[in-house]
Amino acid sequence: MNTRIASAVALSFIASHAHAASGSGDPFKGLDCKKAVVQIELNQCANREYESWDAKLNALYGARLKDAGAKEQMLLRAAERSWISYRDNECAYETSDSEGGSIQPMEYSNCLTAKTRARIEELKTQGN
Repeated sequence: MNTRIASAVALSFIASHAHAASGSGDPFKGLDCKKAVVQIELNQCANREYESWDAKLNALYGARLKDAGAKEQMLLRAAERSWISYRDNECAYETSDSEGGSIQPMEYSNCLTAKTRARIEELKTQGN
């Protein structure tokens, strides 16, 4: 069995076991990220951080769209689609050396967070 398959099977087992033990829809619901130490917890916490910043970006993007005229809306939508493609491809590239490893999801989430925070700053300065 190759390393990627073994890692995927192990992570699936851990996640499904935690899910079954918790009896809830989110096996990490009560996870305190300040106390996270095992990689699967660190991965989850990094993803939570990204989701938080992504929500902030979506709110700002929505406000920019609302305030823009028709032409600017079209241009902003095109720019955002291009930016998302760039972000995803850049983060896949930046984390490719750890692909298949248990740390890769955390590294990928951290990259998404950094790119998203930078995009928020871009949109803030464009609005002035």
